[in-house]
Amino acid sequence: MDITAQEGLLGPLLLARSAIDRSAMLRNDAEWLKRAWADGASRVVVVDDGQALVRRNGEQTALVLLPTAEAPEGERYLLGVDTEGVVYFAVSAPLAGVSHGDAFNRLVAPLAPSELQDGRPVAAGLRQVGPLLDDLDAGLLVYAVALEAWHSTHEFCPRCGSRTEVRAGGHVRVCLKDGSQHFPRVDPAVIMMIHDDEDRCLLARGPQWPEGRLSVLAGFVEPGESLEHAVAREVMEEVGVHIADPRYLGSQPWPFPRSLMLGFFARATTTEFVLDPEEIAEAHWFSRAELLAALESGAVRLPSEVSIARRLIETWYGGPLVGDW
Repeated sequence: MDITAQEGLLGPLLLARSAIDRSAMLRNDAEWLKRAWADGASRVVVVDDGQALVRRNGEQTALVLLPTAEAPEGERYLLGVDTEGVVYFAVSAPLAGVSHGDAFNRLVAPLAPSELQDGRPVAAGLRQVGPLLDDLDAGLLVYAVALEAWHSTHEFCPRCGSRTEVRAGGHVRVCLKDGSQHFPRVDPAVIMMIHDDEDRCLLARGPQWPEGRLSVLAGFVEPGESLEHAVAREVMEEVGVHIADPRYLGSQPWPFPRSLMLGFFARATTTEFVLDPEEIAEAHWFSRAELLAALESGAVRLPSEVSIARRLIETWYGGPLVGDW
């Protein structure tokens, strides 16, 4: 397979979009932050346990963005400034007085536009509405969810156990006892489309997934390890296959709770499986025709279009596929 010819097909990565300047130089400017919060044009996305309010207006689905004067009390994070000079914040606070119907409590499945009623705000997460939002709103929600997730687990200093306080527009927590600073972190993870010399792709299922749900392999990068070594190690550990020629294709944030998914293609030099039963329930090699037939019959379903896994599979296949989880 000519991987080089496929590299331009990886996008669009729906959670890698953004339309703001993150304005890092302004995070420590207390006076500027105060003025920005007081500005009637500034807008706030309220985030609660990875969810925010969205509303459908006609064919468009958008975040519900509040003026700062209407924002609830809660930890406040600067998200950035758009091309028109509008400043955006996130506030971590409960979402009160909104619908949490069954359609919006699904953890994985994306929503269809028809499931949103015009004008009615509902609570939803990135997996559900990431594909429906435009570049600005998708970027704001990914950023807000990622910051909220990190802050929710760092209220106390990892060095001495004392309470920490939010500083720098939500991008630092400072220990009130020893003064140590703690910054939001991301966990790098490799995710890889493995193909063999017969141009078949490798798809597998974790033991926690229902039958028929298949995806590419993935795993976290370990301390002191390169990305390429992580690709080879994870594939060998999970399915017992040796690989060569790992090629980086692109990345996407995956704030569940704080991963950065780094996408690779790699060529298998062996094809026999030796599965790690704690990680992999089944693994298969698919030709394009075999994968298409399995999808059309419903025997196989793929990760949703919001994931980089789906983009890697479709890049190998050469076009869009049907059959979401």
